[in-house]
Amino acid sequence: MPDKAPSTPKGLVRAFALSFPEAQEDFPWGESAFKVRGRVFTFMHADATGLGITVKLPVSRYFALEYPFAKPTGYNLGKSGWVSASFAAADDIPMDVLRAWITESYQAVAPKKLSALLNDNTNGL
Repeated sequence: MPDKAPSTPKGLVRAFALSFPEAQEDFPWGESAFKVRGRVFTFMHADATGLGITVKLPVSRYFALEYPFAKPTGYNLGKSGWVSASFAAADDIPMDVLRAWITESYQAVAPKKLSALLNDNTNGL
C-alpha cells in the first residue's frame, strides 16, 4: 500500500509528483512510476533502507551529476538524460533539489499544453 504520509520523504515526493496536471501513479515492477498521459516522468523506490528516484533531466543533467548522490541511469537511459539519485534512510534529502528535478522531468515528458499550465508558483516551488 502506498505511503500517503506527507511528512516522509516518500510521501513528500509522491504528493509533489501527483500535484502536476494529469499526473498518475502506476506500480510496474512493484515500484512507483509517476506518469503523465502514459509517459513516465519519475520513478521512485522507497523502503526502510532509503529512497531512490529517477528523472529525465534534458537541461540540467550534467549539473545534476555533480552531486555525490546522483549518477546516470542504467540500461542506457543515462544517455537520454535520465539521472538516478539514491539516499540512505539517515541521509538529509535535499527536497528542493528533488522538486526542481521532478518539475524539469515532468516538463520534458508532458505534452506542451500541460507543461504550459505550470508557472513559478505551481507545486510549491
